[in-house]
Amino acid sequence: MRVEQLGDGRPRVAVVAAIHGDEPCGVRAMERLLEDPPAVDRPVKFVVANERALDRGVRYVDEDLNRAFPGDPDADTHEGRLAAELVAEIRDCTVLSLHSTRSYAEPFALVDRVGDLARSVCPFLSVSVLVETGEQSHGRLIASPDVLEVECGLQGSDRAADNGVELIRGFLRATDVVGEDPAVTPRSTTDEVVVYRLGPPVPKAAADEYEVFAANFEEVAAGEAFAAADDRPVVAEESFYPVLLSADGYEDVFGYRAERVGVLDG
Repeated sequence: MRVEQLGDGRPRVAVVAAIHGDEPCGVRAMERLLEDPPAVDRPVKFVVANERALDRGVRYVDEDLNRAFPGDPDADTHEGRLAAELVAEIRDCTVLSLHSTRSYAEPFALVDRVGDLARSVCPFLSVSVLVETGEQSHGRLIASPDVLEVECGLQGSDRAADNGVELIRGFLRATDVVGEDPAVTPRSTTDEVVVYRLGPPVPKAAADEYEVFAANFEEVAAGEAFAAADDRPVVAEESFYPVLLSADGYEDVFGYRAERVGVLDG
């Protein structure tokens, strides 16, 4: 794990990248920002989490780090020990965690529960969607206090790294690490951030090939075929909004069902 800091004193704000080693956009965005660092009014730390997986270009070494929290210093796995180390590193910090997906090109935010953190930070982020993970947060960094995740865009794309820079700048402005930033335009009160609540995952049957027909955050009607395993259609038993739905983003699930619950207030 690599940690860099801007400003003097003990940081209460942190940016985390490379929870997954095959999602380099956060590290690229972080390094671009640090090449020409902004003047800061309060200290902030930048953490590259799973360096070992990042160097190998794999999602994880022994187990998915974003299922291993809060971790254990004496765990048998690299990620189990790393999770405990990272939790200690970001304790008492307001945290932005950068990710990317194989399912959706536009950035969006995720929190364990919608509260003051989402209401204060999201207006400064270039997102129009917020996902409340709730019961699906177990084992993930987002279950820790004061953590907001962002999906920057498609995995491995230059655009995801570009989005990452913009998202970090917005987060630093929202947390008063930096003052006025011409690169950050707070969201207008007329620009809605739509909130979805994550439900159970959509399992994958064993197959050689998978397809997805539905678009993320667009409603799937009951009875509609939204995916296929080989040539077998997967039909919705009831209507839902897909989140992180893709053919190959996860090994054993297509993604998640969600419900639309309204717009972010405040």
